[in-house]
Amino acid sequence: MKPRISVLMLGVDSLERAVTFYRDGLGLTTEGIVGREFEHGAVAFFDLQPGLKLAVWPRADLAHDTGLEARPSATEFSIGHNVRDRAEVDAVMEQAREAGATIVKPAQDTFWGGYAGYFQDPDGHLWEVAWNPAWLPGE
Repeated sequence: MKPRISVLMLGVDSLERAVTFYRDGLGLTTEGIVGREFEHGAVAFFDLQPGLKLAVWPRADLAHDTGLEARPSATEFSIGHNVRDRAEVDAVMEQAREAGATIVKPAQDTFWGGYAGYFQDPDGHLWEVAWNPAWLPGE
């Protein structure tokens, strides 16, 4: 398989709440909720970086589309957000907290020589905000 990952989709309990959290709270760009005209089709897409989007789709609709039972687990998957320095880790963690996230693990020094913390969005999805001196993000 040639990796061509272009969308990370998260199942959410409330589409409107998720849009408010990611758009208004974290400042991600979106055109809002689209696909309302289709049964099980309402979804919102957020720009993460060129060629990569975050999608939020109601859990029940994702379960319907896949034929699987919706069984959320916070530790099955996490999204890593790598930043330029320790201060930015603290700033993003505070921004997430103010937006309604639950801080799971406050930012602290890591065993691998970096600095990181974890938060959960309002639907329980786990995010790591990290500064890794060996892997700095490019701009």
